Amino acid sequence: MRRRSPPPPSPLPQREGVDPVRVRLPAGEAWATVRDHLVARLAAGAEVIDAMLDAGEIVDVAGRPVPRDMAYTPGMYLWFQRKLPDEERVPFTVDVVYQDEHVVVADKPHFLATTPRGSHVAETALARLRRQLDVPTLGAAHRLDRLTAGLVLFTVRPEERGAYQSLFRDKRVTKEYEAVALYDPALDLPRTMRSRIVKERGVMAAREVEGEPNAVSRVELLEHLEGRARYRLVPHTGQTHQLRVHMSALGMPILGDPLYPVVTDPVASGDFRHPLQLLARVLEFTDPITGCEHRFVSRRVLGAWASYDEWAG
Repeated sequence: MRRRSPPPPSPLPQREGVDPVRVRLPAGEAWATVRDHLVARLAAGAEVIDAMLDAGEIVDVAGRPVPRDMAYTPGMYLWFQRKLPDEERVPFTVDVVYQDEHVVVADKPHFLATTPRGSHVAETALARLRRQLDVPTLGAAHRLDRLTAGLVLFTVRPEERGAYQSLFRDKRVTKEYEAVALYDPALDLPRTMRSRIVKERGVMAAREVEGEPNAVSRVELLEHLEGRARYRLVPHTGQTHQLRVHMSALGMPILGDPLYPVVTDPVASGDFRHPLQLLARVLEFTDPITGCEHRFVSRRVLGAWASYDEWAG
């Protein structure tokens, strides 16, 4: 099978640690001009596209501004800088646990997205670390949910990113999570949860359905105190919200969870109280480039365990 050649490098710099948008004009389509295709393809609207073209903000592979009347050429690459949304700053640090010439392991706080997506762009762990470490080539090898804190692996060299991503795809990474939820002395633990979880596009919460299990999680009780407990969670698969769904199915939803067992009203922008009490505590793997055995442990502490009154208040 013929391998697709990688796209050419961007002629535009990053902005606030965020990559320019790359557009490739698809083959098999017939448009009179590049402008006509962009108007149909992008949600910005004709007026915005025309203004960007007139201002020279959309460029070709050589960094030359694309005029309104440029003929459509299938396979052509274009770039432009996205308009960064006004984002509420997440008032917590991204701590670097480990760094070498190949990888960066970061300890992400609650409320900070891993990579740019939707309304979270510059206020993401990736964009912050690119600025903080002055490593514009940094890329994420995997992702944590925005509401989940803990360890995330980033790669330094784009050509090596696939090797590290394959660790997660091939389940060659050991991941351990920690959660705080209510305590039920009648709950028989440890146990392994197996179920089929589906997440539909446009629906906030995932759900369990009948069928062949695609989600497997190990749940262990670490300690309990005053009606709440600290749990060790080990996912053997990687379905969306898997640990949150399984804890809710046990009748022990993770404290601070806005989706399980029921979806609650969204909090106001800038409200960073009551973070989800879920932490990616341990990340362990053999480095596919150097062969080194790595085991990293998050230094973060879940607030509902360390100081419940302060977290709840």
